[in-house]
This record gives sequence, structure tokens and C-alpha cells, in this order.
Amino acid sequence: MIKVAYLVSDFSAPSHTFVRREVAALRKLGLEILPFTIRGNAQARDAEPLLRRSPLTYLAALLAELFLHPSRFIGGWRLGFRHRVPGIRGLLWSSFHFIEAVLLARRLRQTGTAHLHNHFANSGATVGMIAAHIASLPWSLTLHGISETDHPAGMLLSEKLRRAVFVSCASYFMRAQAMRLVEPSCWEKMHIVRCGVDMSQMPPPKASFDGPPALICIGRLAPEKGYAGLFEALAALVAKGTDFRLTIVGDGPARHDLEACAARYGLSGHIRFKGALPEAETLALLSQAELLVLPSLMEGLPVVLIEALALGRPVVASRVAGIPELVDEEKSGLLFTPSDWADLAAKLAIMIERRAEWREMGEVGRNRVEEVFRLDAAAEELSRLFCAAPAP
Repeated sequence: MIKVAYLVSDFSAPSHTFVRREVAALRKLGLEILPFTIRGNAQARDAEPLLRRSPLTYLAALLAELFLHPSRFIGGWRLGFRHRVPGIRGLLWSSFHFIEAVLLARRLRQTGTAHLHNHFANSGATVGMIAAHIASLPWSLTLHGISETDHPAGMLLSEKLRRAVFVSCASYFMRAQAMRLVEPSCWEKMHIVRCGVDMSQMPPPKASFDGPPALICIGRLAPEKGYAGLFEALAALVAKGTDFRLTIVGDGPARHDLEACAARYGLSGHIRFKGALPEAETLALLSQAELLVLPSLMEGLPVVLIEALALGRPVVASRVAGIPELVDEEKSGLLFTPSDWADLAAKLAIMIERRAEWREMGEVGRNRVEEVFRLDAAAEELSRLFCAAPAP
């Protein structure tokens, strides 16, 4: 089996749990996976960081690559200089990306790596693409969400798509977004590879509930997640006498504003902000809830949605991006029109009225995950792609 390096911006981030699961699943198949992370910290486990290294480390890598592989070194510098957003800031960051890429290329040579793979088409993917060029390795990329087509990442995405030996897309929606940016001759290297979950690792879900419906939201507290609109919808339910309890797991720049917003709507007695939690605690809370609510304005195909269905929990989610590819409307949950908070309130009211059907809806969702979103199936497809990838 080949040796594959994985690169993400922050290997230890709570939102990158699925990457760590994917690495573990590929290792079970016999692949040797070497994780690298742009930002490193004590929680990064076995991922080697590229930042916060000694200046001598970067200098040694630069000199070694320049003298031992001068044409590749110069080609990588040209690629980095060209592959950037306009302006002085873009030029400055391209220099940092090049230095990180040279260090990574050096480590890839030293470890005998045969392939480099990036998750997310962000600045980490820029580092990976340049490093793969310098090290003369095949490079591939996984696309997840619409943020990868937004500024500034979207300005640079088309070249990344052309240079990748294959592109793994978490949803048909993201594959469509990638296809529209490049010529049809590139389409054949774009593959659907779901972000799967290991059903055997899910905690046992709570079997019965008393009292008001137990709702849960999991995600970063940021404007694009739509929490302020959710509070508007929940306030409409409270005004009609509907009772519930909502647990919010996650943290972010909008937390203070959202806590104030919840208070203004008179929801403080209904909502608990739990902050960011480790993976195990987050899954435990999800298993103790009855219904997942996802009010996002922008998404890819959220892993938390897959996890909720895997635990047999029905969902109410916005009809954006790849979400309709996962949720069987009326069978495993309900979808609402993004940003239409009256529609969200109506769908939540319908779901709460149908509380007696939640167990059955949860079974439909669980079956869907077992059929399409299993981690072992995703790992097998990725293994096949890695082994079949052509040389650059």
C-alpha cells in the first residue's frame, strides 16, 4: 500500500473530527497516512505542524531544496507567486505559503511519501499544491462547502481543480460548483466521496423522553449559521404556547450577540449555551436530544447532520447545498426555505406536533446513513483513488 500525507489547516479542530476519522479508517485498510497540519498545538496528536517551527528549520529546508532540486524549487516559487489574490497582502501571504510548502516538500521527500491530499480548498490547499509541485508528487483535494467558492478561496479554486489528480466532492452540489469553474475535460476526475461516520462508534441514543421536546443545535456561533433567525422562529412558537428545551453546542465570534438576542426574544429559559465541547461530549449530548435543528444560511453537507441521523434523530434543516441529498423530506425530517424564518417556525411546529413519529423518522434517517454515508465505504473509495492516481 502507498504512503499518503494528509494536510489540513488545523488537524485538532473540533470541526475536523471527520478528517481524523477518515485517517483512522484508511489506516485500517492498510494505508500509511502521515497527517500534517498548518497550525499545531498540544492537541494535534500525531499531525506534524508546519508553523511555529525554529527559523533554522525553515532555512535548512529552503537551502536543501534550492541546491538539491533547483528547478522544482524555482517552479514552486513561480507557482506560489502566481497563485494568490491581488494586492500587497496577497503577495505577503504567498511568501509565507511558499516557505511552508518548501518545508512540507522536504518532509515529504524525507518520509518517502507517494501522494499528498488536502481537505478544503483554502490556504492550506495552496500550501499543499505548491509542496506537491516541489516534491513532484500527485496531489488531490476534497471539497466540502460553499465557502470554498467564496472570496478569497473561490478566486483560486479553478487552478487547484486543474492541478489536482482527482477531486473528492462531499456532495453532488459541491461537484456541480466545481464543474462550473473548469472546462468539461476536468469533470471526469471529480468523484463523490461522502464524509462517512462509523456507526459502531456512535454512543447509545436515549430511548425515551419526558417533558418538553429536547432540541439541539451544534455548530460554530457565526452569522452564516442562522442562529438569530432560529431565535426569531422559536419566539413565534413560544408566543403560541409551544414549550421546548434547546441546547446549543459550539462557540464563535457571535456568542455574546446571540446570548443577548435570545434574551431579547424571551428565550433565556428555553436555551442553554454549552460552548465548544470535545467530540465525545458533543456526541453524548446529541444522543440525549430528540431533534437536531440546523438553521444555516450556508453549508456543504454538515457532518453533524449525518451524526444525528446515524443516532436515529430526526432533523429540521435548511434546504441548502448538499443537505437535500441526505435528508429524505417528510421521512427523516423536514427542510425549510433558507432565511425564511416563518417557514422554519412552521416546520418546527409541524415536527413538534408529530413528536410521536420521531422514532420512526429516526429509523429512516439511520438507514439512509448506513446505505450511503458509512465511513468504511468512503475510505475504500478514497483508497482506490489514491492507488489509481497518476503521477503529476
